[in-house]
Amino acid sequence: MKVFTTDKIRNVVVLGHSGAGKTSLVSAMNGIATASKQRMTEPAATTQMLVQPILWDDHKINILDVPGAFDFVGEIEEAVGVADAAIIVISGKNGVENGTRKAWAMCEKYHLPRIVYVSDMDIDDVSFKNVVLGLQELYGKCIAPFHFPLRENEEFVGYVNVIQERAKRWQSDGTVVKSEVPEYSMENLSIYREALMEAVAETSEEFLDRYFAGETFSENEIRQALRVNVSEGTIVPVMMGSNTMERGMYTLLADIIKYLPSPDQRSATGMNVLTQELFEANYNFAKAKTAYVFKTIMDPFIGKYSLFKVMSGVIKSDDNLYDPVKGQEIRISKLYVMKGSKAEEVEELHAGDVGALSKVSGLQTSTTLSTKATPVLYPATAISTPYCAMRYFAADAKEDDKLTQSLLKLAEEDRTLRVENDSENRQTLVYGISEQHLQAVADRLRAKYNVEMQLEAPKVAYRETIRGSADVEYKHKKQSGGHGQYGHVKIKVSPSGNLTSAYEFEETVVGGAVPKNFFPAVEKGIAEGTQAGPLAGYPVVGIHVNLYDGSSHSVDSSEAAFKTAATMALKDALMKADPVLLEPIALLQVRVPEDKVGDVMGELSKRRARIMGMNPEQENGRQRIEAEIPYATLYGIGTTLHSITGGEAEYSYEFLKYEVENKG
Repeated sequence: MKVFTTDKIRNVVVLGHSGAGKTSLVSAMNGIATASKQRMTEPAATTQMLVQPILWDDHKINILDVPGAFDFVGEIEEAVGVADAAIIVISGKNGVENGTRKAWAMCEKYHLPRIVYVSDMDIDDVSFKNVVLGLQELYGKCIAPFHFPLRENEEFVGYVNVIQERAKRWQSDGTVVKSEVPEYSMENLSIYREALMEAVAETSEEFLDRYFAGETFSENEIRQALRVNVSEGTIVPVMMGSNTMERGMYTLLADIIKYLPSPDQRSATGMNVLTQELFEANYNFAKAKTAYVFKTIMDPFIGKYSLFKVMSGVIKSDDNLYDPVKGQEIRISKLYVMKGSKAEEVEELHAGDVGALSKVSGLQTSTTLSTKATPVLYPATAISTPYCAMRYFAADAKEDDKLTQSLLKLAEEDRTLRVENDSENRQTLVYGISEQHLQAVADRLRAKYNVEMQLEAPKVAYRETIRGSADVEYKHKKQSGGHGQYGHVKIKVSPSGNLTSAYEFEETVVGGAVPKNFFPAVEKGIAEGTQAGPLAGYPVVGIHVNLYDGSSHSVDSSEAAFKTAATMALKDALMKADPVLLEPIALLQVRVPEDKVGDVMGELSKRRARIMGMNPEQENGRQRIEAEIPYATLYGIGTTLHSITGGEAEYSYEFLKYEVENKG
């Protein structure tokens, strides 16, 4: 592939609600750019990011096509973290959806300029106007319609350019012919033109004064304002087209190049680990070579690829790069660019470009590569924390090791996937964003590694304690020839009031009834006795044990005998001291739109949650509900919240405490 300089590169992530038409848009753009009617061979990017470079007008547009479902938010976050701009795709049929709002919020978080593209314009009853009005209601005067559709006899025959106030009609060969705006479109032109002028007027005091004075702006003034402000994210163009007909792609590709920023118009800052000074990379090709690995691909057929973005300098094949964290030099033999799932070799990549390295041992997502002379670190892209835990095991017990190894490979690709061994409950857990995410992981394991993963609800880590007191003794006495065994203890057991610790031990023995050298053995016996409580075999917490008396034998007493006596005495005491089951309690936070608060509160009540407070979030009109909730009722909460809020709820939790189980 040809080498592109930084100013000729655009890195654009395609975002939007699941099913809005993101992947079909990328396919249509690629089809137009390659003058090919053959669609891309990759499957729809439903669960993983794909990089698709599109060459257009002597530029390279690196399209980052990501899932729409936020069950795979890690893929989205990794792509957004290295993108310089975004296209938010909206289905003309469905209008502004929850995924649209989430995509917008993510662009705001990462300060990404964006274009909104409305699909499905070939469907006659789809309303472009309703989408624009919905966007204006949410985001105000920054919304600037660039085009709107022309339909005649229920067919999508062309569009009106709002800036030029001219119509353009498609010919059978795909070219366009300029024409006058039809009379039936004049009212819509007036509406969209007014919205565009308002957006332009908001860009400066001078323009605002002229706008209120009734003046008009020239086409050159409009385009100049758009170039600056679209790139800064203060104006958001709204465009439209039909993916299936590949109409609207020319203007979209042209406007990506015209209005969205090249990498050198964006900032990028790392830290020089030698000097502890900031390294202002800013995608400057003249600075020391640095790169950031933003994605790992593990495939049993094509092997491991590490996707990276060149942050500064020009990286060439045969370069020596350096990992400052591991202190490891990396020899680059070959450089690649990814085209969907295929890799194409290149000689060099300039600052701002996206490339790939193949099978580099030890290279992980979020690794920074630099030179040894200028060792630089970039901050890792923040990835959402996985809260949905499920117990997993291989369908065939003989494949347990294969499953674990395959799962770890997927976890290297997907940083929202975490594998954990819970030895206390004798289970292995896999954490993901949602149950749908984990089911998709199971599907990938079957397809890529031919191993079946079974998923179940996880066991809950209960505890046991006591509410009463007990005074017991136990004499361990055995005689079987030679030395016997003798250990005799009297203990008092009561609640300690500290549920974070298994036990507190003290001795108040007088007169040497139990020799001091056996005290440690007694405590070991107490520690062993707390490992499994009398009710259900869960660990015991929150008890105070006082060794106050006992007896010994000059020949037969031993550490082992006193340890056994203490363990048996504790078991007896626990049964007599009103034992109870403790359940783990989480502190849960749920962020929901105002109109969904009642539904969510009702659901939390069903799950035995105690609402501790509710705080409004001024910036987005949401409420943050805080509640204490048993871990036993947390299972499936993400799926339920998604269902009752239309995917608009966000939740997180952390362990808070243990308390007596109350199923009432």
